[in-house]
Amino acid sequence: MTVLGIESSCDETGVALYEPGRGLLAHRLHSQIALHAEYGGVVPELASRDHIRRLPQLIDQTLAEAGVTRQDIGAIGYTAGPGLAGALLVGASVAEAMAFALDIPALPIHHLEGHLLSPMLSDDAPQFPFVALLVSGGHTQLMRVDGVGRYRLLGESVDDAAGEAFDKTAKLLGLGYPGGPELARLAERGTAGRTSLPRPMLKADHLDFSFSGLKTAVLTAYQSGHRTDEARADLAAEFQRAVVEVLVAKSLKAVERSGLDTLVVAGGVGANRHLRDELDAACRQRGWRVCYPEPALCTDNGAMIALAASMRLQAGLIDATERTIAVRPRWPLDQECVDPD
Repeated sequence: MTVLGIESSCDETGVALYEPGRGLLAHRLHSQIALHAEYGGVVPELASRDHIRRLPQLIDQTLAEAGVTRQDIGAIGYTAGPGLAGALLVGASVAEAMAFALDIPALPIHHLEGHLLSPMLSDDAPQFPFVALLVSGGHTQLMRVDGVGRYRLLGESVDDAAGEAFDKTAKLLGLGYPGGPELARLAERGTAGRTSLPRPMLKADHLDFSFSGLKTAVLTAYQSGHRTDEARADLAAEFQRAVVEVLVAKSLKAVERSGLDTLVVAGGVGANRHLRDELDAACRQRGWRVCYPEPALCTDNGAMIALAASMRLQAGLIDATERTIAVRPRWPLDQECVDPD
């Protein structure tokens, strides 16, 4: 069955077509970075309006690229949460309207589940079970994944997620939007260790994260005189190294405690080159496998939603007869577990 995926949870509009056995047939993605840049962050109302403008065009382009028609679509998956309420409603409305017109099911998909399963789109896909590090803009979580819909939360951020900390720290250093990638680029020109920053909860026995204090430490250092271009680059490098050290240490601890040998890393921060290098080296040393999505699929995208919808359909986990437009801006992933124990 060919599944159309629609992603509109925040500031990217994504559309994709996926079919089991054939894989990803086509996908299109529009980023709203230029739209929000002058405001220094996402403006929800503008994001929603842009999704409305972009979705029809992206759907037509994706269908044309794949060489299929609307009548070839067997189901539509869309992001129902978490995310911006207005942006989610745009995708949900388009998906449900199309599904009604075509008399096919529309499937509400959890945004983080899409990220979690996105490495399955790679040629060398991981096998269940595995431990997953989810590091998207607003979430930092460690999950044990035993199958589709079988997720156990191992640890999460108690305040700022890693992506949020990157963005907020970038703003403190006077960098533009989007802050995370800008900070990573600045860090490449700096030297970590010239300024000492804390590694929050690094040695704690639990698997939770905290990055708010690290952000505050950067602000204190910056206000104390680290304002030259060189000093800012050094601060960025030390901040990035501190975040990566914590993410790596907690991830390794989670895999070790699970008794498994595979780590999956997904979400926008998962594209960070320094994080990948450190995880690659640490897992190789232990004889473990580490898997990532393709770089183009680390950001929010329709491909991961189409895949998640297809996998849930195959697993029989979705009521394909329900017709309702409902979104959940706040939606814990473990609430979707079919086997939480």
